[in-house]
Amino acid sequence: MRKIFPVLAAAVLLTAGCAGSEAGGSGPIVVGSVNALSGAATFPEASQAAKAVFDAANAAGGVNGRQIEYKAIDDKGDPAAAAAAAREVVGGDDAVALVGSSSLIECEINAKYYEQQKILSVQGIGVDPACFSSPNIAPVNVGPFHDMTLTLLYGSETLKLDNICALLEIAGNTLPAYQAAIDEWTKITGKKLKYVDATVPYGGSDYTSYVVKARAAGCKAITVNPVEPDSIGQLKAAQAQGWNDVTWLLLTSVYSENYAKAISNAGAGVYVPAEFYPFTDAGSPQTKDWRDLMTKNKIPLTSFSQGGYLAAKYFLDVLRGIKGDITRESVTKALREMKPVTDPMVGTPYVFGPAQSHHDNTAGWPIKLATGTNKWELAAQDWLRIPKQ
Repeated sequence: MRKIFPVLAAAVLLTAGCAGSEAGGSGPIVVGSVNALSGAATFPEASQAAKAVFDAANAAGGVNGRQIEYKAIDDKGDPAAAAAAAREVVGGDDAVALVGSSSLIECEINAKYYEQQKILSVQGIGVDPACFSSPNIAPVNVGPFHDMTLTLLYGSETLKLDNICALLEIAGNTLPAYQAAIDEWTKITGKKLKYVDATVPYGGSDYTSYVVKARAAGCKAITVNPVEPDSIGQLKAAQAQGWNDVTWLLLTSVYSENYAKAISNAGAGVYVPAEFYPFTDAGSPQTKDWRDLMTKNKIPLTSFSQGGYLAAKYFLDVLRGIKGDITRESVTKALREMKPVTDPMVGTPYVFGPAQSHHDNTAGWPIKLATGTNKWELAAQDWLRIPKQ
């Protein structure tokens, strides 16, 4: 396996367009991404981090003397805008690949288009199920579905919790994917959830009724797939009910310093399997290169910027190994034939490869937020991995 320097990122790279990039020679290498830069939920750090990586490469002379021209397009959280963004960068700009994309919807909207245009996407942050079921998209992150399996495994096997329940926030077609994640946990452990409520809304104004029903069902721990504001509301609802002995098994979606500062009562603890090496472990050698580059470019230190950073690093590693012209065709061939790349910021090697789907990152680093600390801390000394079946 090849080894590259640490990377962390999240992100935003999507493209769409013509049948294939024929441009070679000495002109710029166009790389695209489709990102949620505006709208209800935004992830700007991923594409910002990818751009920082490419800018650093350009400053050092580029790739075989050619500069990388990075185009991050906003999908505005809108399906029509996501489709238009892909077509702009793939067809109009003739990008050779997509790198660092981060969006709630873009994979679902554009996966078939990428197949038609024979272009690949090294996704910074994969979110929707299509990101992990397309032959032309390979996210660098674990994703919310493996994340749920990991958090359940940590709760039942490490914390030895029983009576675990689930409150699921379902958007679009994600319910089957979350159910598959829960089923995978059941297959590994032989255990089942005590109670499941898949009607919990995104952006709810009051989560009291959902919390009350979960408590009445006898739940001792709850897994949820929330965005930060929703989780804050859910924990406050539990606190208002005096439910202070419940353990929260959450996803990387709540892993931020702002979230930690907003939580005063975390019940029996909030546990999360971080998709990349925990960035709140200040001074760790695993994240030094990423941290230095993000700080230099004033980019927030988040899981999203980790994903974008890693996507760009992996892509550059492959790009530099191409002999001859760098075109969409040669880039696609190189990504399909690449060897796995290891990095200390992730627990699973990355490879694009020829598979018909890409959901290979199966490791998270457990972290914990305890009541009254307002600070994340490591909850393990090594990666937690989903066992191979």
